[in-house]
Amino acid sequence: MKVILRADVENLGSLGDVVQVKPGYGRNFLLPQGLAMLATPGNIKVFESERKKLQARMDALRSDARAIAEKIAEAKVVIPMRVGENDKLYGSVTASIIADALAAQDIVVDRRRILMDGAIRTLGDHPVRVRLHADVVAELNVSVVPEDHRPVEDDENVAAEADTAEAAAE
Repeated sequence: MKVILRADVENLGSLGDVVQVKPGYGRNFLLPQGLAMLATPGNIKVFESERKKLQARMDALRSDARAIAEKIAEAKVVIPMRVGENDKLYGSVTASIIADALAAQDIVVDRRRILMDGAIRTLGDHPVRVRLHADVVAELNVSVVPEDHRPVEDDENVAAEADTAEAAAE
């Protein structure tokens, strides 16, 4: 089955490509999702007339993905986890936990976009990739720390609050 791609499809092609796909993939996924249309002479003419509109929409999606990628690159994600003996984690850090940590920083990313080889099961810094668009992949550094551990900034804030509380008591 030959189809014209109306959007960039990962591992298949980009907008405007005419590709050969298996009938089930085209009929059950590409066509219902609006990602492709059958490659008939009439559809080719229709596609050429709406190509600029589709290209503008794809460029807007790509630029939005790049903006989110910049925010992700600047984000510091610290995930506190319970640990047992020898700093072994109880459980593991999954894509859902990372997505929730990003959402707490006002960066909304679908958990399925977070690319991990497997769940994180050790303390420390771990690089994680986030695929925001077919062309845009952001790199995120996730720090897994013990649950009772607080960042240095928090320790300074607690000390400053204690000093102000002592001054107020006097």
